Amino acid sequence: MKRTSGARLCATAAVGALSLVLITGCSDEGSKKDSKDSSKDSGSSSSAPAGKALTKAELEKLLLAQGEVKGYKVDKADASLPASKSAAKVDKAACEPLVYAMSALPPGDTEAGAKNTVTEDKSAQAGTKSPEDISESDLEDAFDVTATLVGLSSYEGDGAQKTMKSFTDGVSACSGGFTMTAGGETQKITKVTSTKASGAGEESSAFTVVADMDGDGTATFQVEVVRSGSTVATFYGINLGALAKGGESKVPAAVLQAQAAKLK
Repeated sequence: MKRTSGARLCATAAVGALSLVLITGCSDEGSKKDSKDSSKDSGSSSSAPAGKALTKAELEKLLLAQGEVKGYKVDKADASLPASKSAAKVDKAACEPLVYAMSALPPGDTEAGAKNTVTEDKSAQAGTKSPEDISESDLEDAFDVTATLVGLSSYEGDGAQKTMKSFTDGVSACSGGFTMTAGGETQKITKVTSTKASGAGEESSAFTVVADMDGDGTATFQVEVVRSGSTVATFYGINLGALAKGGESKVPAAVLQAQAAKLK
């Protein structure tokens, strides 16, 4: 797939879909170098007090709302995402927390959760050029937009700390990859790598997954998980425009920091 055609195809898919399974095949020519395996989790849970779980309604109030992150718009999570854990299958049990985080589902031992999507808003740049002046580069740049799928879940006792540990264990156990099925589609993850976390909240962990794009090379996505007390926030960044150019899909620091601050 050529870069320009790949960018157009992936950008079109990005408008209506956020889940990883819906972007299978939307890659550039073997896009992406692997992220370096640098540091491990930030923070410590050893002295954290036992927590009290929040309800779904309480979690929804803690999600970022429109106007709380400058330059971003907030929407409901895409309806095509798995509605429950039973709808997100994985061939290795240790990899389940990673898949749940990528689907904004509660990664730990609870079913109560809340999720939304926070997307870069480039509308202010629209209309600055006439149609005849728009170049191929302009088309690619217009879709170089990151949509971040944010999920919140909360736990009783030390459940949040145990959930964070499941990511450390999962990244190690799943480093060689796994296969996930959601929305009737199967996606092969070929590599999982621990990366440097932001240090937000009381504890944070980050990793990247390298996805096989059905013979069109690979694509790399970043996921970060942050614990604040008994609440765990998951962040999964999707930027199909960046991937089509050979880049990596990352979680925007502005979104992560704003959500973490709202959980304090």
